[in-house]
Amino acid sequence: MGRPHVLLLPFPAQGHVKPLMEFAHRLAEEGFLVTFVNTDFIHSRIVMSLPENFASDYSGRIRLVSIPDGVDSKEDRWNFEKVFKAFPCTMPRFLEELVLKINEEEKEKITIMIVDGMIGTLLSVAVKLKIKRAVFWPASAWWLAIFNKIPLLLASGIIDENGLPKSDAPIQLPEASPALDPAHLCWMPIRNYTGMKSILFRHFHECVETIKDVDHILCNSFSKLEPFLVNISRAVPIGPLVSANHSKHHPSSLWREDWSCLDWLDQWPAGSVIYVSLGSITMLNRRQIEELALGLELIGRPFLWVCRPGIMDKSDALYPEGFMDRISGHGLVVRWAPQQAVLAHPSVACFLTHCGWNSTQEGLSNGVPMLCWPYIADQLQNQTYIVHIWKVGLSLTQGCCDELVTKEEIKSKLEALFSDHGIKERVLELKKQGEKSMMEGGDSFRRFHDFLSTIKDEL
Repeated sequence: MGRPHVLLLPFPAQGHVKPLMEFAHRLAEEGFLVTFVNTDFIHSRIVMSLPENFASDYSGRIRLVSIPDGVDSKEDRWNFEKVFKAFPCTMPRFLEELVLKINEEEKEKITIMIVDGMIGTLLSVAVKLKIKRAVFWPASAWWLAIFNKIPLLLASGIIDENGLPKSDAPIQLPEASPALDPAHLCWMPIRNYTGMKSILFRHFHECVETIKDVDHILCNSFSKLEPFLVNISRAVPIGPLVSANHSKHHPSSLWREDWSCLDWLDQWPAGSVIYVSLGSITMLNRRQIEELALGLELIGRPFLWVCRPGIMDKSDALYPEGFMDRISGHGLVVRWAPQQAVLAHPSVACFLTHCGWNSTQEGLSNGVPMLCWPYIADQLQNQTYIVHIWKVGLSLTQGCCDELVTKEEIKSKLEALFSDHGIKERVLELKKQGEKSMMEGGDSFRRFHDFLSTIKDEL
């Protein structure tokens, strides 16, 4: 019969490729053949970011392929309106051609297609070709609950046809999930992009319709983290999908990782270093970059700051005059880092984060308290979890007029995080619960293997 053959397709963004690649490795370890499909743009970025001595058996276990996304290579990838309009017009055709080619030429035909829920419309290809299908959900189960209830939110008049809330009243779903500030709906916190809220909302609404009759929705979470998860129809918690092998290079980063920062971390005592990373999308203006730099300087503690290319209004960061010289003895700034390995390092004390779901899971999985600075999409929702529900972190407060987070605010909240032992105890407990869920006999372990058995039984 050959190996079960799984086709995986993430939404084309760093935060979506990473957890699905970890899922791919877990499938491969169980004897599955995986075809991992990125867009041409994402694929080329990943290939360029791999270390020069990178070697693996991906050709035998996990095959990396790509298809066009319909956006010209010279176009601005921050033009989300153009990008979201191009996907449904282009990707289905090329995905269908890829599947037909594989199934015609190879002995191990595709058994099941697993698509990121954020591009669930591509499951139409699986339906057309009569291939089994499933959804991978890379965000929280809470966001999945909101996502699934978009038709209800519309029908009940809580939001209008463009997804905009009709009142400021908290949204409480029928499930026993937390109340949600309507300003934190995933398509609402979109900065500087005219009309983007309604574009995102319409895209998500279409995806809801395409995944509503899918048999399996695999969710990167675990039951102890989101207890109401069991009340969400069809969700299968299989997380946290965080690599246990911190030295393993997974082909999922859009920038080359600077592994030398681990050597720098080795020189510092346990629990002394502030780790700062605001993810792959956050953009700050020059004044905010300066306030962040000066805040880190003011606290006087060792820090590792990931300041990726393009973080400052699509340009590289400009630092205050003399900043690099003044912090040379206790601070390190890198362009990109192997985050999971950094957070696992004993010298790291806390994590200043944008609250992306991957970063949130990695912080929890390593028992690291978090200081929250959300920027876009579900990050404000994740901040609510971190600060108010799990109580494993603090949040930064922006100025009421200019929305600036000041150097004094950054210094004050970092000092508070260092001194709050209750936060440390709670995050260590969640770390323990996550580890239990992935161990043999744990809830996520069992659900993952039940899903694999279902695939194998249908061969």
